Amino acid sequence: MTRRARLLLPGTPLHLIQRGNNRSVCFADNDDCLAYLQLLEEVSRACSVDVHAYVLMTNHMHLLVTPRVDPQAVSAMMKRIGQVYVQRFNRRYRRTGTLFEGRFRSSTHRTPTYLTALPGWLR
Repeated sequence: MTRRARLLLPGTPLHLIQRGNNRSVCFADNDDCLAYLQLLEEVSRACSVDVHAYVLMTNHMHLLVTPRVDPQAVSAMMKRIGQVYVQRFNRRYRRTGTLFEGRFRSSTHRTPTYLTALPGWLR
């Protein structure tokens, strides 16, 4: 079964969600959160993706992002973050295998009400 193509447009905000595999822990402590956020800052800048808000829970995360030019940059950003962060996490906790549950989920929300409420909810 093929994956449905994502509807991605430059300049359109996206709400991204990524869960730990089987809802397992993917951010065990503050060091994990800091490592993820540093990586997010570095990779989002390199991919020309603006990060407006985020929340890291123990077993999942939410991001509100906007691709500046290339809509595929969001997928490239998440792929790179996943590769680097999962290697770090697996090495640190002496584990192997996948950390996240499939690919990230994304949704577009153009209504001003949703976009103004979301960052407050993400805090």
